[in-house]
This record gives sequence, structure tokens and C-alpha cells, in this order.
Amino acid sequence: MSRGAGGGSGEAMVLAAGNSQRIASVAGGIPKPLLAVRGEPVIARNIRWLADSGIRRVWVNLHYRGDLIRAALGDGSAFGVEIRYSEEPEILGTAGAVRRVLPDLDETALVVYGDNLLNFDLADFRRAHEQAGADVTIAVFDQHTPNTGIAGGRVLLDGGGRVVEFLEGATRRSADPPSLVNAGVYAIRTALLRDFPEHTFLDWGRDVLPGLVSSGSRVFGHVIEGYCLGLDTPGSYERGMALIRSGSVRLR
Repeated sequence: MSRGAGGGSGEAMVLAAGNSQRIASVAGGIPKPLLAVRGEPVIARNIRWLADSGIRRVWVNLHYRGDLIRAALGDGSAFGVEIRYSEEPEILGTAGAVRRVLPDLDETALVVYGDNLLNFDLADFRRAHEQAGADVTIAVFDQHTPNTGIAGGRVLLDGGGRVVEFLEGATRRSADPPSLVNAGVYAIRTALLRDFPEHTFLDWGRDVLPGLVSSGSRVFGHVIEGYCLGLDTPGSYERGMALIRSGSVRLR
């Protein structure tokens, strides 16, 4: 990281601008990142995790009921970070959101999907990104570890940890898809987004990562030891809560 990769200061963008439609029956009108897990919103847990890992500045993008997210997080001082907000009147997608604030980002930054419940050794992840000289490092987990069945695309790595195939959602064509799953946390060299158009919908999984892999960019995967629980639907939310109640996933 440009300000101390191993665990010093750094910055992240936490993505929180979805419509929360699929989870509406559980969320009751609040944005999905504000779903409570043992009394604390998912996004608050994620920002606390980032702060504990040495992140000191966090961007949060907003769309659906952004006022509620602002009220829950404030200026970030309660977490020990500075929070800045990026309002999106029209949703720009997971990568378009980062492209919008690109002039204000450091040379290297983290991207975190704010509605996944996450915890792993972030300092180790950041070190791996730096040591590989990567353009992007994707946090991945094995599908056979406890999870909710809802998460990002499948990732195939070579023996050195470099991504050789990235398969997102409906683009999956393999009869035996890779077992590693995108956990929705990236370390990125921010300059790689400069050639993408501004104010345009861009998705990491569909528009950016497959193209970077096919063009030979240095995209690596880092297998996490921890958890990533996607809470996108009522079913996945209940599965996540069941994993926590049973002790299969121990919150940190």
C-alpha cells in the first residue's frame, strides 16, 4: 500500500449503493448493509474490521436510503477512521463507484463489498498484494468452507497464485467450475481504472476482472482463512445466521 501495506495506514472503498430489492422482505425497508448481525449492522462490522486492520480512510458510496447509512456511520470517528461519502443518483456498479472517486484515491486501495459479512487477516492480504506486484488481488475462499452459497464468481489460480480464469454468474460454462469463490474484497492499483469511462455502470465481475485477466494484467488470488457470508437474499441471510448460531462461523 502506498501508506504502509503491512498494517499501517491505508484506505478503502466500501460499496453500499445497491437497491436492496432481493432482501426486502427481511430488511424491512432499510439498505442491505444495515442488516443487523447480533445487534450491529453488517457495514459497521466491516468498517470496524478495516479500522482494526490499519485502514484510516474509508469511502462509502450511497444510493438507496443513503441517509440511513450516513446516520449509522457518521464521520467514522466512532470507528477510528475518516469516512467520506459518494452519492450516486444512478447506480454506477461495483467498479464504476470506484472509478467515480478515482482522483481522490491513493495509488493502492482496497475495495470491499459492504453487504458481505467478512473477517480475515487483512494485513496478510495486503502484504501478498504488494509482494506480488499485482494490479489486482482478489480475496477468495474455498466453496467447501462454511458459507451461505451467495458470493461472487469462481476463480482459477495457477501454481503461483495468479488468476488464469474468472467466471462470473451466468458466464459460467465449465462442467467442473473452480472451487475458489470471489469474496468481494480487492486490493487494487487504482491507475488501472483510468482507461475506463467515468459516470458509466461498471461491474468488477462482469466488466473489469475478466478483461484484465484475458489481457495479461497481473491479477492474483489470495485464499483467506476466515469467513465471507453473502447476505443477498432472505435464504442466504437465514443460512448465515444459522452458521453463527451453530458456531460454524465465529464472529470476530
